[in-house]
Amino acid sequence: MDVETILRKKKAIKKVLQKEKNCITKNIAILGGSTTAEIKNILELFLLKQGIKANFYESDYNKFYEDALFGNEVLAAFKPDIIYIHTSHVNIAQFPEIDDSEETVNALLNAEHGRYQAIWIALQQYDCAIIQNNFDLPADRSLGNLDCSLISGRTHFISALNSRFSVDAREISNLYINDINYLAAYLGIQQWFDRQLWYIAKYAVSYHAIPSLVFNISNIINAIFGQAKKCLVLDLDNTCWGGVIGDDGLHGIKIGTESVLGEAYSAFQSYVRELKRRGVILAVCSKNEYQTAKQGFSHRDSILTFQDFSAFKANWDSKHQNVTDIAKEINIGVDSLVFIDDNPAEREIVASQVPEVVVPDIGDNMVNYIDYIDKAGYFEVVTLSADDKARSHYYSANKNRLAEQAIFTDYKAFLKSLRMVAEIKSFSDFYLERITQLVNKTNQFNLTTRRYTLGEINEIAVNSTYVKLYGRLSDKYGDNGLITVMIAAVQDQQCHIELWLMSCRVLKRDMELAMLDQLVQHCRSRGLQEIIGYFKKTKKNNMVSQIYKRLGFDLLEEQNENSVWSLSLTNYKNLNKTIKVEND
Repeated sequence: MDVETILRKKKAIKKVLQKEKNCITKNIAILGGSTTAEIKNILELFLLKQGIKANFYESDYNKFYEDALFGNEVLAAFKPDIIYIHTSHVNIAQFPEIDDSEETVNALLNAEHGRYQAIWIALQQYDCAIIQNNFDLPADRSLGNLDCSLISGRTHFISALNSRFSVDAREISNLYINDINYLAAYLGIQQWFDRQLWYIAKYAVSYHAIPSLVFNISNIINAIFGQAKKCLVLDLDNTCWGGVIGDDGLHGIKIGTESVLGEAYSAFQSYVRELKRRGVILAVCSKNEYQTAKQGFSHRDSILTFQDFSAFKANWDSKHQNVTDIAKEINIGVDSLVFIDDNPAEREIVASQVPEVVVPDIGDNMVNYIDYIDKAGYFEVVTLSADDKARSHYYSANKNRLAEQAIFTDYKAFLKSLRMVAEIKSFSDFYLERITQLVNKTNQFNLTTRRYTLGEINEIAVNSTYVKLYGRLSDKYGDNGLITVMIAAVQDQQCHIELWLMSCRVLKRDMELAMLDQLVQHCRSRGLQEIIGYFKKTKKNNMVSQIYKRLGFDLLEEQNENSVWSLSLTNYKNLNKTIKVEND
């Protein structure tokens, strides 16, 4: 991050970024406990860089509490998609005095915590995501090191308040914490807070720290809207281990605790494994002999195993072609990939030939590799579900399915051999967060790419004018989790499909046929005779542009690559022949 260039040339940078035509537009409200003008300006740049064109509402100076609690017609008319509450330690109403009792300190803590809880409750009326800063530490400590342990110490007070905020974020579904406590520590409190700037302009963050602050916020917003990356693609030699396995042999590569370099590679592999455990898909793209490359993960000190990778390309083909093939094999967009390679020439080739892939310039010191991934926010996550943690397993199981498919000459026979079972039912409270997550991150098999907040999904779930279905799919190789969602509105004796999406990991398994069969069943139970389907073109969903035609719908109208389709239910016969369905 070139902070000086960002601050000095922000207008020129904005002009370049505004040329991108495939942005989504979102309304971002900033409720500030200090001056936020420059924060808004730089946040606009980072959001544009991530494909989000932002309209902004900005509260008056230090009016965050009033805007939230006492109503604001302008904010209500603005209809925010995100509300960001920019507060810091300067906004803590009252710190404890040195001689305050534990009872008094707890009363102050309850009052401060309650103030923010009241803000979040009041903001629920906007039915949008709320991003709340936790608290940074002040630069001064009148109690010195005792400040962190004495009950009346400010450091102790802030730590207790931050702990309560973390509990709130786990319990309030649309509340997300922007961890400025960590960010200030990482940058250094002296770099984070500028006393002179505070006294002159009431900025609670230094100019130097603003780009890091808003980059952090933009990553959270990016993740809320399902734009985070999904797959980490790794080179092997001098990336996952030190040395060249083809030349040095299995026992000659550097990994483990017996050398400084080996320990660094072990730390890198440990970090990558943690990413996998929280849902990041792993893949290999290496110029190597397949068996030789695979052997590297049998090293006694290797932390990663061959089974950790959902795709493994080790050959002598061009890496940009292998990267493209990895995306196809996993069934995700190439813009969901992050490619890590120690070789600058290979990085340049992939970046130039497949510009949608993120290729960080990681330099030549592998000690920094973790930072280039971790601090870039590629894999920012705002929720962590059981499905997220199992995602890598889902894609790895596809290897077994593909291997079995190769021995069949009849594809339908292959599908039947999987012994697939689907659970297709109306929305239930248990799945609403997962449904919302899927709605806001699925782009390829998504016919309208409409986005819904958790509040909107909750309302639809209890609204009888909607048919709302989710689908889970399992087979003999394992459970794929909740992978498809359909929302259809019943109007004028017709059923209108407002949203239909499916995870790419279950493509070509006839799940769409099973979902349509169930929708038809629900429509018939309501006495409906026609389903209207909508396709709205985006830069990512071309793969489903003709799905209605394939399912037997008739084209009603077409304009600017958007289309409307009709299906008569009079003579409809079930299409699914391969999946056993458990329904309502």
